[in-house]
Amino acid sequence: MKVLMVNGSPHADGNTAAALNEMKKIFEAGGIEVKILHIGNKAIRGCVACYGCSSENGCVFDDAVNEAAKDFKECDGLVVGSPVYYASANATLVAFLDRLFFSSRFDKTMKVGASVAAARRGGLTSTFDELNKYFAIAGMPIASGQYWNGIHGRLPGEADGDAEGLQMMRTLARNMAFLMKSIQLGKEAFGLPEKEAPERTNFIR
Repeated sequence: MKVLMVNGSPHADGNTAAALNEMKKIFEAGGIEVKILHIGNKAIRGCVACYGCSSENGCVFDDAVNEAAKDFKECDGLVVGSPVYYASANATLVAFLDRLFFSSRFDKTMKVGASVAAARRGGLTSTFDELNKYFAIAGMPIASGQYWNGIHGRLPGEADGDAEGLQMMRTLARNMAFLMKSIQLGKEAFGLPEKEAPERTNFIR
């Protein structure tokens, strides 16, 4: 099985990375392949609603989004990590996720999603809620842990002292691994849930 982890922090070895690396150890111990993409330091523009991706050739802006889409298609689970800026996720990460989820046309049903946030003090839960919405709209089960998935630290390395936060990451990884493996067994026995043709009801006609 494969997990794709996305580090949305501009700092490759900051507190967001500490949270993801704690999860990575659990995944790898359970025989799950892990790939970490660091995108928080890249120049990624937002979606311009051009609908060029409707051709199924990916986003018209050929950058890290199209590269990540290939890994996203092949993975069984996606973990997204972000630092907290003004009680929300890093804007670079949001632009990345907007375009990744909108432009990738493959079926994401039953891929497992999980999000984690790193903050000096507050804004963790609002960032956590923001990130989980990407999974919910795509039919992806959301893995949970023992609390809202966050870790505390301001300077790089400070998160290593958050014993409860690190435990939350380990619990989340174990639960996510169990969920991915259970879904795989379910798909083998029963297949994916039946899908109806989408009904599009606009508010303004």
